[in-house]
Amino acid sequence: MLRKVIKNEKILLLVVFLLSIVLGVAQALAANGRPQKSTLSGQVVSTVSVGTQVNEGTVLVTVKTLAGSAPAARANCSGKVTAIQVSPGSQIAADQIVAEIEP
Repeated sequence: MLRKVIKNEKILLLVVFLLSIVLGVAQALAANGRPQKSTLSGQVVSTVSVGTQVNEGTVLVTVKTLAGSAPAARANCSGKVTAIQVSPGSQIAADQIVAEIEP
């Protein structure tokens, strides 16, 4: 009986250890960049360049509207733009990820 309890404790400890490693790796990967989402849909007019330092509120992407160009995505944190997923001329939808920023 004692051997069975000790064996089950070892398995449980192994599972907890592996789970903590997996969660740590997932958190480290997620911390590399914060996704920036569009609030408007339409045809992209302009974007910022990869590598640009931005502050919170900086316009990242503009789209064509009936009244002219309008900001479709603004930075929700300060940092460096690490990726832009759209280009001028492409169509985007509201709530689409358009860029990533590394804080």
